Amino acid sequence: MKQPFASAIPIIEEIEKAGFTAYFVGGAVRDHLLKKPIHDIDIATSATPVEVKAIFKSTVDIGIEHGTVMVLYNNETFEVTTFRTESEYEDFRRPKDVAFVRNLRDDLQRRDFTMNSLAMDKHGNIIDYFDGKTDLANKRIVTVGSAHDRFAEDALRMMRAVRFVSTLDFQLEKLTLSSVEANRHLLEKIAVERVTAEFEKLLLGQARTKAIDLMVQTKIYEHLPMLRPHKNGLILLSTLSCRDLDISEMWSLLLISCQIPHQDADQFLRKWKLPVKRIKTVQSIMKSVSERQKKQHWSSMDLYNYGLNIAESGEKVFSILAGNSADVKSVRDAYGKLPIKSREELQIDGRDVLEWSGRPPGPWMKEAIANIETAVVENRLANEKEAIKEWLKQ
Repeated sequence: MKQPFASAIPIIEEIEKAGFTAYFVGGAVRDHLLKKPIHDIDIATSATPVEVKAIFKSTVDIGIEHGTVMVLYNNETFEVTTFRTESEYEDFRRPKDVAFVRNLRDDLQRRDFTMNSLAMDKHGNIIDYFDGKTDLANKRIVTVGSAHDRFAEDALRMMRAVRFVSTLDFQLEKLTLSSVEANRHLLEKIAVERVTAEFEKLLLGQARTKAIDLMVQTKIYEHLPMLRPHKNGLILLSTLSCRDLDISEMWSLLLISCQIPHQDADQFLRKWKLPVKRIKTVQSIMKSVSERQKKQHWSSMDLYNYGLNIAESGEKVFSILAGNSADVKSVRDAYGKLPIKSREELQIDGRDVLEWSGRPPGPWMKEAIANIETAVVENRLANEKEAIKEWLKQ
């Protein structure tokens, strides 16, 4: 069996030696069948957390109240979770109680979608109680059991469903789709950070335009931060071909599509609980796109002021809005030809300007240095001390 499953087989074998059962479960099994890259694997077992801790010498309690123990084995870590069932949910997100069980089917029955309810033994044999393999083959997203019950238990599952449409390019099964439409208001009960995590994955998915269109169709967007008034912006975004954008570029494209000025981006994105650094990056990209649209080219000062990364992002977003191919190479070439990349590279400083002028210090110095900086960047002045001195005298 291929990695990363091969490394974890000894964990399953140790559990089996102790008289219990253990399987690979969840997204790793799904992605294995889809031949997609696998990052994290989950192991489910009939052994209780206490029994798992007794089997392995080195463990860490990372979620033991929910049955999860981290096992340290051969310098690697593996999450091992006891089969469990869940009682009534509270806050439309968390179960009130968790009960450990010995039966794999009971554990898989509590999961969200059939494609995520698959298990695999150490030999690669698939255990499929809920027809998940058929749904995978048909590219359908179907809940395990009643869609209404699954979404009422955990409303975030609706965002996960639409996110999987984007990342897997699947379709929502008819009853699942109608249940999303009926229960979408429950998303307002979910912590914004959790919704944002799903939405950002959606924005980066290969079928994001289809997923955004689905958000409009189901009216999910009405229950997401700041999006209720922006149906037309989302419709526009769903028509744009926006591959190979990073998350800051996608946020920029979303806000521009919704006709939100870069000055208002901070208020919008804070509602999504984005990190301050990302908010500032998005604002810079949006501002650069606005400049690009006005001038239809990148001036030397634009490239200098925004920096290469923002200018490249701005070019990509601008090109998508304009329906053109992004000429990122030209941006890089032009940036590479700039005489200086930052004020620190100027061959003079404030003390030189003060000495040459014979004037007392004051606000004029900041303006003088800014003028020197602009002249150097625009190749009207050589970045040499004597040349700058002569230029100032003139």
